[in-house]
Amino acid sequence: MSEVKVETKGSKRKTGLPFIDCDIHNEVPSPDALKPYLSQRWRQYMEMVGTRTYHGFAQHIPYPKGNAGGTRQDAWPPNGGIPGSDLNFMRKQLLDPLNMEIGILNCLYRVAEQLNDEFSAALARAVNDWQMEEWLDKEPRLRASIVIPYENAEFAVEEINRVASHPGFVQVLFLPRTREPLGRRRYWKIYEAAENHGLPIVIHFAGLGGNAITSHGFPSYYIEDHTTMAQAFQSQVISMVCEGVFERFPGLRVALLEGGFAWLPSLMWRLDQQWKRLHAEVPFLKRKPSEYIREHMRVTTQPMEEPPKLEYLLQVIEWLGSNEMLMFSTDYPHWDYDSPELAFPAKFPIELKKKIFYDNARAFYRFK
Repeated sequence: MSEVKVETKGSKRKTGLPFIDCDIHNEVPSPDALKPYLSQRWRQYMEMVGTRTYHGFAQHIPYPKGNAGGTRQDAWPPNGGIPGSDLNFMRKQLLDPLNMEIGILNCLYRVAEQLNDEFSAALARAVNDWQMEEWLDKEPRLRASIVIPYENAEFAVEEINRVASHPGFVQVLFLPRTREPLGRRRYWKIYEAAENHGLPIVIHFAGLGGNAITSHGFPSYYIEDHTTMAQAFQSQVISMVCEGVFERFPGLRVALLEGGFAWLPSLMWRLDQQWKRLHAEVPFLKRKPSEYIREHMRVTTQPMEEPPKLEYLLQVIEWLGSNEMLMFSTDYPHWDYDSPELAFPAKFPIELKKKIFYDNARAFYRFK
């Protein structure tokens, strides 16, 4: 894939520092918006059958009804549509007032949860073509994730190979609640394709893999569901490291989006301790688990755990073991959006803030 050049000269930033937003959500306004990008067969299928997913919510995703898709109330476009569906409104509300350098789109249209694998692949193609025509080709500040039917590696690889040459696509999107842990071999062909194209894998908050979302069943409340997502991220980190993904694919990069990060230091400590005692079971792991994590993985700031004292937050970042681990994200247009002007305490070290706002993402995505 050709590298994307970022022009920085002459930019004026109201936030004081340039920044790259690693998590913006563009939304398909309705299934009708995808019909121009679907073949006749799949347009008829959508009209006759519609989406059939393998989770227990037949008609709706499990967000509160009054807060569609977890969006903030002021993000509804004045000319109609749902939050994240209107590029012009996104420019006015996000890109222009914040003088954003680059924003990376993560479209969470529920492609990979379809029971019909072929329809899942058709939807992925349609969403990516829609992203190219309606977003990437119209707004040079935006980049995007390749949406893939990741539960079928063959179809997923086909889609990566089809669109990876487009300079606007900078990563491959997974959701953390998959049918199996992401270290399993069923996903390896996808990692191979991403590595071959120089694209990172990103794992973004959301997903319903058909399994209970806790180790003992389904919770009662949205607050439980929302908080428990951090456990899904932890499980995927453990799986990818312990199954030897990074030994098999030494050039693979992985970003964890919207999963928090305060849990990561203690997870690395625990994994390293267990590796010392159980190394004979996984002899293909040549290094401590924490070393693979620090070399290959990055995390975004939103949602940022907010301890009562700044020193505690700085300690957590120090425990990560590298100032290169954190990348900034707003999560626009969701209800827990983080403004770059308010995301950090006033006395947060300016050099560390610069790395989080800009340098770390620039290095991870290899922007120039």
